[in-house]
Amino acid sequence: MSVYEAAAAGLAVVMGYMLVLWVVSLLLRNASIVDIFWGPGFIAAAGAYSALSDDGNDGRQLLVLALVVVWGVRLGAHILVRNAGEGEDPRYARWRQQSPATFWWRSLFQVFVLQAVILWVVSAPLLAAVYNAEPDSLIVTDFLGAAVWGVGFFFEAVGDWQLARFKADPANEGKVMDRGLWRYTRHPNYFGDATLWWGFYIIAVGTTDGWLTVFSPVIMTFLLLRVSGVALLERGMKRRRPEYQAYIERTSAFIPWPPKKQR
Repeated sequence: MSVYEAAAAGLAVVMGYMLVLWVVSLLLRNASIVDIFWGPGFIAAAGAYSALSDDGNDGRQLLVLALVVVWGVRLGAHILVRNAGEGEDPRYARWRQQSPATFWWRSLFQVFVLQAVILWVVSAPLLAAVYNAEPDSLIVTDFLGAAVWGVGFFFEAVGDWQLARFKADPANEGKVMDRGLWRYTRHPNYFGDATLWWGFYIIAVGTTDGWLTVFSPVIMTFLLLRVSGVALLERGMKRRRPEYQAYIERTSAFIPWPPKKQR
């Protein structure tokens, strides 16, 4: 099977995965389940790519699959726990209220199909890494990529854990989280997510034509900064938390950096 056929098959797998989730979301009347299964979707994609590869390097396949599984399962479990009892995401709930009769197909295309396409495009380094047989052993880019992935996973997982603990304390109600990793970046979890995808890309770079998948971490970083991550969250935070502006002035938005001294 050629790499193009493997990519097409991967798209079919991801689309099928999201269509099943869409049907479940209709039964539950909750399109937010797509967020829980975003990370695990990459496990499905990477697993399909690996299964369809005729002669990919076993060591590299195992490395990539292990990293994807650890990240995808943790992220899915975190969002599942975080969203428990919270109801549907306000964005989707608003769409449902605006057009209740047509929400079923609107959610199909604007939520599930859209995320399936994004997931498939972003998964390109995973395909390059597990499909190619060369190099026939693990090389420096594999170890470097895994190390960068590790930095990203640390910031994402620890940042999420610190924020969850902060929110669980009633004494912090209405306050701005500015401790731990959040002292150095306003979004350690988003920075970590972007960083680990650069790690996957570095692994792919060591394989035949893997460098061409640079659009994947670029897209992911852009989405986290400008679309669904930093920009979206901070618009709401500035409205709800008056002290958030002071936090913005002293703390790096994305890349961890020592906070500015306040006059």
